[in-house]
Amino acid sequence: MKMCTAEATLLVVDIQTGLLPAIADGQRVCEAAAWLLRLAGMLDVPVVVSEHFPDKIGETAPELLELLPPSAERVRKTAFSAVRDGVLAHTAVGRSGQVVVAGTETHVCVLQTVLDLLETGKQVFVVAEAVGSRRAEDRLLALERMRQAGAVVVCREMVAFEWLERGGTDVFREVLRTLIR
Repeated sequence: MKMCTAEATLLVVDIQTGLLPAIADGQRVCEAAAWLLRLAGMLDVPVVVSEHFPDKIGETAPELLELLPPSAERVRKTAFSAVRDGVLAHTAVGRSGQVVVAGTETHVCVLQTVLDLLETGKQVFVVAEAVGSRRAEDRLLALERMRQAGAVVVCREMVAFEWLERGGTDVFREVLRTLIR
């Protein structure tokens, strides 16, 4: 199964100000999510961002909010899985066949969202460097569980090159110059 821009939505799960400082390698997770947001913007891939109890945990990290395209959708949720509350049903995630996932915590909200997305028949791609947990061991266990359940664990450059499909185009050169270097 290959990722393609015509089928995909980028879903950023709960990378929030109150939780991010507690995430192991939280800066790496945030930077990788920002990279994916830039890529999605350059390739016109829809973006959905979820926030779990933002009044208690804080909003999405400001460095990510500033990268959201005008068409991005932000949803609030109370269930750990963004699918459970039904908040994704009427977003680009609900209309897409493929969902590329970044977020925190890998073993809680990301895992439960991914498992539920798989149950709805979506093809799910989890970007390894763009997910995090408070404990590194929890992240690794969650990645393995998602893989066993049918999600595809990828790196951000896999996403870029599969979405790009070919070199030699203006957008390829722009992605290469600004993101891949």
